Amino acid sequence: MRINIDRFNLSNSEVCYLIDQWIRNERDRAILKDRLINGLTFERLAEKHDMSVRQTKNIVYKSMEKLASRL
Repeated sequence: MRINIDRFNLSNSEVCYLIDQWIRNERDRAILKDRLINGLTFERLAEKHDMSVRQTKNIVYKSMEKLASRL
């Protein structure tokens, strides 16, 4: 299931605040911010963070679920 955070109509600063509050792992926070705020593709995230595309997708989806459960 994909979580669409856009439906909550949050500003970038609000999204950053939520990420900082609820995503504990520093790497996961950076990946999620790069994806949601900076709009990086999964391929670019994987290159930047030296991970596989699958790993970055898993981090983003799990983190998005965590955020959505807090909204």
